[in-house]
Amino acid sequence: MSLALIIIYGCCLGFIFLYSLIQLSLVRTYRKNVGEEVKVGDMHATYGQRENWPMVTVQLPVYNERYVVERLIDSVCSLNYPREKLQIQVLDDSSDDSLEIAAKTVLEWQNRGVDIVQIQRPDRVGYKAGALAYGLKCAKGSFTAIFDADFIPDPEFLMRSMPYFMDEKVGVVQSRWEHINEDYSMLTRLQAFGLDAHFSIEQRGRNVNQHFINFNGTAGIWRNRCIEDAGGWQSDTLTEDLDLSYRAQIRGWNFKYLESLGSPAELPAAMPALKSQQYRWTKGAAECAVKNLPKVFKAKLPFKTKVHAFFHLANSFIFVCVLLTALMSVPILFIKFSNPDLGLLFKLASLFLLSFFILGYFYWTSMKYGQSDRVRSFGEFLMLFPLFLSVSMGLSLHNAVAVLEGYSGRKTPFVRTPKFNLSNQGDSFLESAYSITKIHPMTFVEIILSAYFLGGIGLAFYLQDFGLIPFHLMLSLGFGLVGYYGLRHVKV
Repeated sequence: MSLALIIIYGCCLGFIFLYSLIQLSLVRTYRKNVGEEVKVGDMHATYGQRENWPMVTVQLPVYNERYVVERLIDSVCSLNYPREKLQIQVLDDSSDDSLEIAAKTVLEWQNRGVDIVQIQRPDRVGYKAGALAYGLKCAKGSFTAIFDADFIPDPEFLMRSMPYFMDEKVGVVQSRWEHINEDYSMLTRLQAFGLDAHFSIEQRGRNVNQHFINFNGTAGIWRNRCIEDAGGWQSDTLTEDLDLSYRAQIRGWNFKYLESLGSPAELPAAMPALKSQQYRWTKGAAECAVKNLPKVFKAKLPFKTKVHAFFHLANSFIFVCVLLTALMSVPILFIKFSNPDLGLLFKLASLFLLSFFILGYFYWTSMKYGQSDRVRSFGEFLMLFPLFLSVSMGLSLHNAVAVLEGYSGRKTPFVRTPKFNLSNQGDSFLESAYSITKIHPMTFVEIILSAYFLGGIGLAFYLQDFGLIPFHLMLSLGFGLVGYYGLRHVKV
């Protein structure tokens, strides 16, 4: 039994370490290419006369978004692009009063000469993927831009993105996410901290090396021919964006990531909302790994591209490794105490602490060089990084369950992330119509786990073995915070 625990423990640490090495390689690439994004000019220089500019359809998939749908439509209708070359589709699957809010806003813009239409399907088959495919059937454009309900696109979004499609091999142009409510709470700051690293180092690093990247579901543009060639939108995973991205790139299409073009959006402010988003992302990534990794391995691609694709699609497995490592770390203390002859083995295992230093370098690089309006200090990083890791560990139970469901093929509905139009710290979401009113049972398990790892700290003093105290301290804090916010952010 002890040997089995040690083997599983070592394998989990090994995967975490290999994952951190992949992140380190992306950091090196990013640092070598900071500020070297290729500009292709503007629409006038690229396409010449306005009649030569391509027709673009903008799709807005929405479902029960009463607090943000009007803002979304207003911002998209204000895009700087010739009206005769722009079609806007509000793909509205709503079942509440946001349907009427959207209809009123659409009518106002129609009266102002904008080609905008509200499209309602007879059912929600396929959820977001189904809505996008449904709208594509009547799209006038040869390119399709997509924005989720919580986004406020830059007025120059199309003018800065479309010139890249002069390269006929480019199938997608993806912009960087910005955050409207980053300073709303510590929870939103931590989310921004993590997402900024993805939208700087990961996306840019992979793109520069011509490895596979992903369309992020929103704030990007697709060439319609690319969508069709890759097999269209499919709803057999919860991350239809990642799935189509891989199918398209396997087919040979190139993606272009624009770090310099920001698209502001709202971060989830409530823990239940964050969990629903994390559940979709982690389970969907696992489903995409099962569906697409065999195709990646069979495709004629460089070995490095296949390695990066593996860790890209399998990155949600990190939560399974973190959870298993955490749970086994307490009995490992007993095993180590009872088997002093294994001391060398445990010292070698401690080398995997390098993973945390590598990840620290990864996130510090993002914070130092990433796009931001305010100067980030190293002191702020020293506060945010350990807290970010702690909360990520605290989410490992919730996310590991999602990952295992994805690998096992268990199908679940697409659960939307509610948006509350929060920008000021005084704004409240608890009285919102979309507030969660039921405590999830897993919240209590997370609180129990917080106590479990607190017990691990006590055990360390009893056994006089203090090597895992920082790990157990972060785990206890992380599960405690996730459990606490899981109770506090529920309207009961």
